[in-house]
Amino acid sequence: MKICSIYKSPRKDEMYLYVDKREALARVPEALLEMFGQPLHVMDMPLTSQRTLARVEADKVLHEIDAKGYYLQMPPPKEEYMLDLHRDRPETGVR
Repeated sequence: MKICSIYKSPRKDEMYLYVDKREALARVPEALLEMFGQPLHVMDMPLTSQRTLARVEADKVLHEIDAKGYYLQMPPPKEEYMLDLHRDRPETGVR
């Protein structure tokens, strides 16, 4: 089990950094922190390989934290149908 601290990006909606609470952001590369923006602490939580996470397997998060010092959760891809809302629809003249 590892206690993880989770931070969200102020610049990119739904982008999160998972790190070992004991190390905090010490192993996160400076270039990533610049792109990420000032990390906003969301919560701390115990993480085991059996824990269910919404968008990623807990084992992957634990492995990346051990290997690199962090796990970066990217925003989910935009759904194609959502893009259609912003395209011209010549048949109705609605934008």
